[in-house]
Amino acid sequence: MTSDNPRGGWSARTTWEDRFNAPLRAFLRTETGGARVVLVAAVVALVWANVHVSSYESVWGTSLSIQLGDWPVSHDLRTWVNSGLMTFFFLVAGLELRREFDIGELRERRRLALPMLAGFGGMLLPIAIYLAINAGQTTAAGWGAVMATDTALALGALAVFGPRFSDRLRGFLLTVAVVDDLVAIAVLAIAYPEHPSPTALLVAAGIFGGVLLVRGCGVRFGPVYALLGVAAWLAVSESGVDPVVVGLVMGLLTYAYAPGRGELQRASDQFRLFREQPTPQLARMARAGLTSALSPNERLQTLYHPWASYVVVPLFALANAGIVLDGELLARAVTSPVTLGVVVAYVVGKPVGIVTASWLVARLSGNRFRPPVGWVAVAGVGTVSGIGFTVALLIATHALKGPALDEAKLGILVATFGASLVTWLVFRSVGRLSPARRARALLGVTEGIVDLMLPVDPERDHVRGSLEAPVTVVEYGDFECPYCGQAEPVVRELLADFANVRYVWRHLPLTDVHPHAQLAAEAAEAAGEQNAFWEMHDLLLAHQDALYPADVLGYAEQIGLDLDGFREHMVKRMGVDRIAEDVDSADLSGVTGTPTFFINGRRHHGAYDITALSAAVKSAFASAKLRPEYHPRDPGRRGEGGPAS
Repeated sequence: MTSDNPRGGWSARTTWEDRFNAPLRAFLRTETGGARVVLVAAVVALVWANVHVSSYESVWGTSLSIQLGDWPVSHDLRTWVNSGLMTFFFLVAGLELRREFDIGELRERRRLALPMLAGFGGMLLPIAIYLAINAGQTTAAGWGAVMATDTALALGALAVFGPRFSDRLRGFLLTVAVVDDLVAIAVLAIAYPEHPSPTALLVAAGIFGGVLLVRGCGVRFGPVYALLGVAAWLAVSESGVDPVVVGLVMGLLTYAYAPGRGELQRASDQFRLFREQPTPQLARMARAGLTSALSPNERLQTLYHPWASYVVVPLFALANAGIVLDGELLARAVTSPVTLGVVVAYVVGKPVGIVTASWLVARLSGNRFRPPVGWVAVAGVGTVSGIGFTVALLIATHALKGPALDEAKLGILVATFGASLVTWLVFRSVGRLSPARRARALLGVTEGIVDLMLPVDPERDHVRGSLEAPVTVVEYGDFECPYCGQAEPVVRELLADFANVRYVWRHLPLTDVHPHAQLAAEAAEAAGEQNAFWEMHDLLLAHQDALYPADVLGYAEQIGLDLDGFREHMVKRMGVDRIAEDVDSADLSGVTGTPTFFINGRRHHGAYDITALSAAVKSAFASAKLRPEYHPRDPGRRGEGGPAS
């Protein structure tokens, strides 16, 4: 069922590309913008502290108390930021790791081993370096400050300096960074407690047990978990352990899943009831139905991630990055074992530890466990992991005091900029390689997870383009879906730009919201019986507001079909089973909405404008070139790789 040449004109531009950003694209953009805000906040803190240090310390030393009955909770503003607001930052980190665990790259548990061990390597070597430089001195107690990676800043730096649209690279960094954070928070709790209280710790453990019990009973009422979280925070705070650990634990306990067709169907039904009778009660039901269709993980990420990136972490930087850069501090820092230990540990120890641990795991396992990216990308993850800013400052404030703390803060700032510079140099150096070597260096040879459960079969699937094309774009679509109609010119432009891409349409009629979608799909199948699937496909998407029986019959006549045969196919509903197979395959692949794209079997997350899809196709081409069986002609853009098939 192939057609070599797409019929009709090609769209030259996409005017709506900024309106349809999926969660991953939005997440990356938030990290990039958030990283810039954090850097600005750090600069403001430095300027403020050096212009008027007394006002800086006076503001952040201001006491703020909350009275809960006879139980007062009193801290200065800096502590409220460090131990209060930063709980939300670690909540977001835990949510993102849990999402990767449930529906991301780490849902195949064997893929967790190497990044976890790489994370440990990236902690142990920096600790060893710091302890070696500070051997025999009281400042050796600050070893915990060189363990962690600032997940938010590292992801932001990767988005700025790293290759575009590399989900696997980002997932690898995220796993390494969160392993660092998990261990660092455990170290903070165990090695640096303040006035430990075993009783309060037992109470906190009991509250976490209550969270597990409530979760196991299927309770989905958010305020219950919020109250338990606040209670756990108070208990952990009283125990002497930094309560930010509560955010991380609560995030890891919050499961993620793709919306199911059943939940979406119920949400549609409830909204339809509200549309027919707009009462407050039905409005609440519709709102609850829409909310429950999304996983708690996704809802909480959407709620808290922008606040964590644009408010919490910048406030933390503003409260902690202010150090007086006078001649005395700079003179001490040049020879200070604390400053030197922090800088060398992060800028040298982190990348060497991560790369070495990854190489040892791959070598000792006979390449059964390999990085999900190329070795240059592994090095880039190592260098960017040297940005320890947030968690490093957090641990340093617990581990060191007085001049040693200022020296550590200066070292952390220098290491942050040094690691960013080295990361830029690493990814910049790849540009000097040939395209094939650059692809191998960045992407590696590890096969990614295949999300498309039913492979493309040219004997049954509707394929547009060359059967031998190294890149296949599969779209699950609905002929009445307006977003599918808007995506159609983008797909045409993609096929016009790239010579060796084949495009597959699979049906997913959303009959609960598009009453004519099933009829349109059956009309396309009826046309396909007369080798005119794509002609009918194009007309249906071009006339989404005219999909009644008389309309589709007119389209059949317009493209010159045998009308008697077309009518018979439609009356007997001969295409129903074929459409149902596509719907079943969509369910198996976790597809619940349209349009949903898969590129070489991997689900495309993000915008589906021409820029995003072209970048994803280029990445797929680069990966395809690394496969031993790849021998097609050059699959570049038109003008670079020959004519289209």
